[in-house]
Amino acid sequence: MRSDPADYELVAPASLSAVTELLSGQPGAWTPIAGGTDLMVLYAAGKLPARKLVSLWNLPELRRIEVADGEIRIGAASTYTDLLNHEVVARDFPLLAAAARLTGAVANQNRGTLGGNIVNASPAADSLPALLVYDADLILVSARGERSVRYSDFHTGYKQTLLRKDELIRTICLSRRFALYVSYSRKVGARNAQAISKVCVAALGRLAGDVVDDIRIAVGSVAPIPLRLRQVEQCVQGSKLTPQLFRQASKVAMNEIQPIDDIRSTAAYRAAVVGNLVVEFLERLRSGEPR
Repeated sequence: MRSDPADYELVAPASLSAVTELLSGQPGAWTPIAGGTDLMVLYAAGKLPARKLVSLWNLPELRRIEVADGEIRIGAASTYTDLLNHEVVARDFPLLAAAARLTGAVANQNRGTLGGNIVNASPAADSLPALLVYDADLILVSARGERSVRYSDFHTGYKQTLLRKDELIRTICLSRRFALYVSYSRKVGARNAQAISKVCVAALGRLAGDVVDDIRIAVGSVAPIPLRLRQVEQCVQGSKLTPQLFRQASKVAMNEIQPIDDIRSTAAYRAAVVGNLVVEFLERLRSGEPR
């Protein structure tokens, strides 16, 4: 059963302040929509419960990507195409650029937004593990003002976040301090393109001599929320990369995740893949391959 457009109301305020005033006046009544790559799927299937939509598309406050010496600030309505075309994102944040490249087809990349991917809160979203390993901060805005939250704290459960009913994500902030790290990104799906992840991994590592000086590993589609593998990191941090450590890290990773059986995969397959990909990343880190 398809939706009837007459059942829906869509408004497009001309400024971010106008949007936040609207959300403040009726908290929970209006659902923000930017690229619509998730909401319009529900709409087309007749399953979109929200009846009052407020468009964030083309608000200049949300489309800027600002670069400073130590930080990049990405507007929440920046699209995956915006990220792919940005020189600093491609150079300093290759994991985020890789996630943008793997998200859907070109049409999805032209419309889908980074902020929308975060708020949709799917544990299978490709960009979210990258944001975890880059220690992203989010600037949330409402008619009451702004507040900053660590992205690692933002997801509180399956499809649940810290975002209040009258708030929007305005900016995603990333520190420009990972240029010398070895980066690793893998997406495992049913096919090479336009697939929802069975498992996705983003990882960063740095060696001091032959010892792991810093390591960050995050995974998607294996828990109710995108997950930072803190136990694996603690297992590897400060150690030499040996075959014995690889086996131990793989085992820790398989025990740390919370995969399920669903239409795309099985829990056992997901656990095995995560263990193998952790080893693949550690082998790359040992070799010193930058990308």
